[in-house]
Amino acid sequence: MPLIKSISGIRGTIGGKVDENLTPLDVVKFTSAFGTWLQNNKNKKDLTLVVGRDARISGLMVNSLVTATLQGLGIHVVDLGLSTTPTVEIMVPELNADGGIILTASHNPKQWNALKLLNEKGEFITGENGAEVLALAESEDFDYAQVDDLGKYETRDDAFDIHIQQILDLPMVDAEAIKAKKFKVVVDAVNSTGGIAIPQLLEELGCEVVKLYCEPNGHFPHNPEPLKEHLGDICELVKTEKADVGIVVDPDVDRLALVDENGELFGEEYTLVAVADYLLKNKKGVAVSNLSSSRALRDVAKNHGSEYFASAVGEVNVVTLMKEKNAVIGGEGNGGIIYPDLHYGRDSLVGVALFLTHLAKENKTVSELRATYPSYFMGKKKIELTPDIDVDSLLTKMQKEYQNEEVSTVDGVKIDFENNWVHLRKSNTEPIIRIYTEAFSQEEADYLGDQMIEKIKSLI
Repeated sequence: MPLIKSISGIRGTIGGKVDENLTPLDVVKFTSAFGTWLQNNKNKKDLTLVVGRDARISGLMVNSLVTATLQGLGIHVVDLGLSTTPTVEIMVPELNADGGIILTASHNPKQWNALKLLNEKGEFITGENGAEVLALAESEDFDYAQVDDLGKYETRDDAFDIHIQQILDLPMVDAEAIKAKKFKVVVDAVNSTGGIAIPQLLEELGCEVVKLYCEPNGHFPHNPEPLKEHLGDICELVKTEKADVGIVVDPDVDRLALVDENGELFGEEYTLVAVADYLLKNKKGVAVSNLSSSRALRDVAKNHGSEYFASAVGEVNVVTLMKEKNAVIGGEGNGGIIYPDLHYGRDSLVGVALFLTHLAKENKTVSELRATYPSYFMGKKKIELTPDIDVDSLLTKMQKEYQNEEVSTVDGVKIDFENNWVHLRKSNTEPIIRIYTEAFSQEEADYLGDQMIEKIKSLI
C-alpha cells in the first residue's frame, strides 16, 4: 500500500520501500517535521510532547523511533506507553505539554500504523497546520540538537487513572446509579488497549466484566473495524453469559459500538443518538454530527427542543462546528462520541459512562431503549467515472436538479427529502462519487442510491 500523507498525519503499512510504506526512515522524517514545526510555531526549542500508542505489533518499534527523534530535536518526551487516543488527548493539557503524537492506525488491520498529531489543547492540528508539516517533511529542513541539549525522556503509568477519574467527576455521569444496577458487561477490545482501559472504567462503575479479546498483544482476532460482520463472537457471548450489554471498541478506543442483551447490534449510528438523548433531556442545547451521520440525531434533538447542525465529514470539522455552536454533544455516526465537558475528541470511555448512566436511569433493557428511537437504515454505494469527467461540475448539476429540496453544499452535495436523504461526495484520490443514503428501510436506502447513480449517468 502507498504511504498516505494527509493533513492529519501519516499512515501506511510497516516494511517495504522508503516513501512507499511506513518505514523507519519515514517515521523519523515525519516526526522530525512535526517537532520542527512545533518549535518554529512556538519559537522555542525545549518543548514537551506526550506520546502514546495502541497495542499493534509495530507499536513499540515506531514508539522508539518517534521518542528518540523528538529527543534528537531537543524536545522532552512524556511516554504513556500503551494508551488510547482519547487518553493522550486528555494528558496533553493535563501535563501542560506543547503537543502530542498518537501512534495508531485506528481501525486499520495489524500491518498498518500511523502518527496522529495533536496541538497543545490535545486536539488534532488543523488542515492548514498539517499542510505546513507536510511541506517541512518534503524539504527535510531539520536542525537537530547538540549533545548537551538533547531532550529528556520520562514515562507515566497513571494516565488511565487520570482519564477515568475525570470521567467519574463529570456531573452527568452517575456512578451510583450504575453501581445500583450491577450491570454484567461483555467487552471486545480486539486485543488492543481498550482491553486495559474499558474494564478498569467498568469496574470503577461496579459492573461485572466479561473480557473477550482484551489481551493487548496487537494480534487482532477479527477485522478491527467495529462493524456487524466482524462481531459475531461478542454477539454470541453476550447471549451465553446472559449479559446486560456488550461493548466493542476499535484499537485506539475512539469508536464505540454496543450489543443488546439479545446479542443484536444496537447500531453504530445510535451510540451517539442514545448519549445525546440522555444529555439533551437534561440540558437543552445543540447537537452536532457530520453530514453522513444518521437523521436520528436530528430527530432526538428536536424532541428535546434542541437544535441540530451538520458539519463536513471529518472529526476536525465536527469539532470546529461544535465550538462555533457551543454544542452540548457531538460526534460521528461511526460510534465517535465527543463530549466537550471533558474534551474535544472522540472518546469511547466517556461514551460508555454516559450510556450506562442513561440505561440505568431509564430502567430499560438495551433493546427496549433502542426501540424508543426512530429506525433508519443506511446505504453506501459509489459510481466510478472516467478521469476526463469534471466531478465538481457534475455535483453542481445534481444540486440544480434538486434545488427545490433541502440541499447542503458544505461537503459535496447532500439532498434532504421528506423521508430520506442522499449525500454525494467526491473522492480526493480517484474519479469516484461516493453515495450515502438513509431511509426507513434498507431496500429504500439501496433503491435511492441506485436512483442517484442513474441520475448521475443521465447528466454525463
